[in-house]
Amino acid sequence: MRASVFGAVLASAAVVLGSAQVAVAAPDRPGFEVGSIAWRPCAEAPAIECGFLELPVDHARPRGEKFQLAVSRRKAGDPSRRIGAMIINPGGPGGSGVEFSFRAEGFFSKEITDRFDVIGFDPRGVARSAPIRCSADVLAKRPSLYPQSRAEFERLVAFNQELRADCRKVSGALFDHVSTTDVAHDIDLIRRALGERKINWFGVSYGTFMGQQYAELYGRNLRAMVSDSTVDHSLGTWQFAATLSRGVEDVFAEWVKWNDRDPASPFHGQDLRRIWKDLLARADRGELKDPLGNVITAEALGAGVQGMGYYPDWKWFADDIAALVNGVPATRSFGKSELVNYPEPAVFCDDWNVRIGSWSEYQAINAMNVRLSPNTRGNALGHFFLASCAGYPKASNPQRPLNIKHAPKFLMTNSLHDPATVYEWAVNAHRQTRDTSVLVTYEGSGHTVYDRSECTRKINDDYLLSLKLPRTGTRCAETAKPSVVVRLQADSVPYRGRLSVSPGGGSVPSASSGI
Repeated sequence: MRASVFGAVLASAAVVLGSAQVAVAAPDRPGFEVGSIAWRPCAEAPAIECGFLELPVDHARPRGEKFQLAVSRRKAGDPSRRIGAMIINPGGPGGSGVEFSFRAEGFFSKEITDRFDVIGFDPRGVARSAPIRCSADVLAKRPSLYPQSRAEFERLVAFNQELRADCRKVSGALFDHVSTTDVAHDIDLIRRALGERKINWFGVSYGTFMGQQYAELYGRNLRAMVSDSTVDHSLGTWQFAATLSRGVEDVFAEWVKWNDRDPASPFHGQDLRRIWKDLLARADRGELKDPLGNVITAEALGAGVQGMGYYPDWKWFADDIAALVNGVPATRSFGKSELVNYPEPAVFCDDWNVRIGSWSEYQAINAMNVRLSPNTRGNALGHFFLASCAGYPKASNPQRPLNIKHAPKFLMTNSLHDPATVYEWAVNAHRQTRDTSVLVTYEGSGHTVYDRSECTRKINDDYLLSLKLPRTGTRCAETAKPSVVVRLQADSVPYRGRLSVSPGGGSVPSASSGI
C-alpha cells in the first residue's frame, strides 16, 4: 500500500505561498510556460524552503484551469559537492512529500543530504496540493466494507457512487485528473521549474509507482532512481487480492516465529496460533470491544496484524492482544477516525481497474482471501481498495506490464516479509524490468528498506552517490531496527493500516492506511 495506503499520517500545515511566472519551454507541450517557484522558509521548518508551482489541472489542456502544487526544498548541505536534485515521495496514495522532506535528515544519511537538494512535493489532490475533499456527512453514512448479503453489497456500491459524486463536486475539476500518469507529468514540470537537466528519484511504496511511470515517460531525464518497496501495477483484480492475502498471512507467520523465540512476548511458550484462533472466534461472536464500546471484528484484528508488520512492532501488538485475551479493551489499536481530506479512492480507483462487479464475485474473492490468509481474513488494505472501487467507472490509468526503455538502470529493494508491497510484487516488477533494474532483498520484515541496516543504507547510498549498483539477487540480513520513515508516517497512529469500526459494523482503514 503512506511511506506509505497504498500512505502517510503526517500533520498538514500551511506553507508560505509564492509563484512567479517565467518562460521555460516544455518541448513536448508547445506554448506551455512553466512557472518558477518563489522559495520562502517553510512555516513548519524554516531551514527548508517551500513554495507552489502553478500547473494545469488537465495536461491535455495546458492553457486551461490551473492549480497550485506544493513543493519543498532542503538544499544540499555541502554545495561545493552537490550532485543534483533528488525528488522524494513517501507513498500512499495520499502521502505528503513535503512532510517527508521536513524529516529527511532523520531518514537519509548525512552524505545524501550533503550532496543532494532534497525536493518534496504533495501530489495533486493530496495535503497542500488542492486536496481531494469529501463531505463528512456523506462519509458518515458508509456501510460495512464486508457485506453479508446481496442487498448489503448493493448498498455498498450505491454508497461508493454517492461518495464519489460528492467528492467530485466538492473537489472540482482536479478530481478527474489525479492519476499517477498525471503526477508523472507534474514531476517533470517540477524538474523544469528547478532548472535541472536530470533528476534523481527516491520513491517509497506508492512512490515507486510514480517513479515507474515517470521512467516510462521521461526516462532520459533520470540520473538515478530508487524503488523502495515496489508496487506491481500489472496485476488484475484476483491477482491483486491473492498476492496481498498471501503477504499478510506471511507476516502473521513471522509474528508467531518471533513469539516462539523471544521471551519478551506475553505469549512466549504458549501456542499463539491456538490463542489467536480462539480470539478470532470471540470476535466472530461479537465479544471483543474497544475502549469506546465498539465491537472489534475478526477483520479488524487482521488489519492489526498488517499494521504491526509495517515497523514491524511484534511486542507492541502482542501486548495489545494479550489485553484483549484477558478481557481488557485494547487502548491503542482500534479507534475511530474522522476523514475529510480523502484522496485514496479517487487516486487508486483511477490507477487500478480492480472492480468487483457482482455479489457473487465478491463472495468468491472473499472466500479466496480467507483461504489464503485464514489468520487475518484476507488483506485489510487490499480489501479496502477493492471494496471502495466497486461501482466506480473504469480507470483512466489501468494496469499494464512495465515498459521502461530509456531510463538508466535503477535500484529496486523490498523486504522479504512486507505486509503492503508484498515481496511477490517486487519479484514480478523486476521480472518485467530485468534489463533495467537490480533487485535487492532485505531478508526481514517491515515496509520500506533504505534505513533497515548498514547493508541496505550502503547499497542505496553507493548507488545514489556514484551510480554503483550491486548484483541483482543481493540480499541484506535481517536486523531488529524499525524503519524511520514508517514511524514518521505513523506519528499519531500505533498501527499503520489499522482499522476503525464503522457505524455499519464493518471496518474501514483510518487515514493512515496506504501502500
